[in-house]
Amino acid sequence: MYIYASLKFSIENDTLITTAIIGASGYSGAELLRLLTFRNDVRIVRVTAAASVGKKVEDLYPIFSGTIDLPYEPSDPFRLEGIDIVFVALPSGEAMNIVPHLLPRVERVIDLSGDFRLSSPSTYKEFYKHDHTAPHLLDEAVYGLPELNKDLITNAHLVANPGCYPTSVILPLLPALKREIISSQGIVINSLSGVSGAGRTSAIDLSFTEVNENIRAYKIGNHQHIPEIQSVLEKATGESICFSFVPHLVPITRGIYSTIYADLKVPMTEKEILDVYREFYRDAPFVRIRQHIPQIKDVVRTNYCDIGLSIESRSNRLILVSVIDNLGKGAAGQAIQNMNIMFGHPEDRGLL
Repeated sequence: MYIYASLKFSIENDTLITTAIIGASGYSGAELLRLLTFRNDVRIVRVTAAASVGKKVEDLYPIFSGTIDLPYEPSDPFRLEGIDIVFVALPSGEAMNIVPHLLPRVERVIDLSGDFRLSSPSTYKEFYKHDHTAPHLLDEAVYGLPELNKDLITNAHLVANPGCYPTSVILPLLPALKREIISSQGIVINSLSGVSGAGRTSAIDLSFTEVNENIRAYKIGNHQHIPEIQSVLEKATGESICFSFVPHLVPITRGIYSTIYADLKVPMTEKEILDVYREFYRDAPFVRIRQHIPQIKDVVRTNYCDIGLSIESRSNRLILVSVIDNLGKGAAGQAIQNMNIMFGHPEDRGLL
């Protein structure tokens, strides 16, 4: 266990929170800036971006002109000493080289990459295709899904922010699995994601002409979010979970649309199941159980996860539909929700 510098766990609600964003030039980093800029209880003191050092935030994102007067600095954890919380918005494989140097120097860290979501270094290597350089921190990281781990997040030093696909899958499946409404075997998950989920890259297959007027599946059977979904659900339910997961890229900028098919274990009406879901998420401010099938445009630029359901009587299956903004509840919004919990604020502060 690390010895953390100047840890303060009794923080007044009106105390100014100092923060830094490592990897602030990417889409998730920019969304963090957008959500944090106008909070009077948060001061962004540093932003880093390896490829944009020396440029100002407004040079990359003119929308911040006149509101954020900060230059991008090198990603040097030694320059962040004493900051209350650091968001790490780097691609997977990079965060694990920086977080071990951050933890002794700052109050808390929220990592938005996939580097600390899995507890097994061998599973990480299997799905992320490289060794984990900080395996000693895997058991120390708290999985940052507030609807599941709020108590653990409160006193966490390192939070692993959930992936966008897993958030859209775990939230609709949790109530049905924990209440034994559906079978834990043979679940089918189809998820569609906007292009921003791939990050701010210049890959040809993410260019406008390749994505526009097109839909394609990818990484069938070997997507890096598969073990995250499985491990979280199995830990939460104590059951072995078997599912197929097929992600798709669709020609929209933001949003994830997940459709899930599962066999019913007990006869129930849609109203009865909706009541179970409403009770399960009664205290979850960002999960909305919808009477009708949700759509992406209802959650874009929000931190909500909307869930709808239907029973297909011919096959005796429960069909779940969930929608999130992949940069909101799937990344920056959820990270700020976690920050609010860590500092004793209402979960929805700055997110409504």
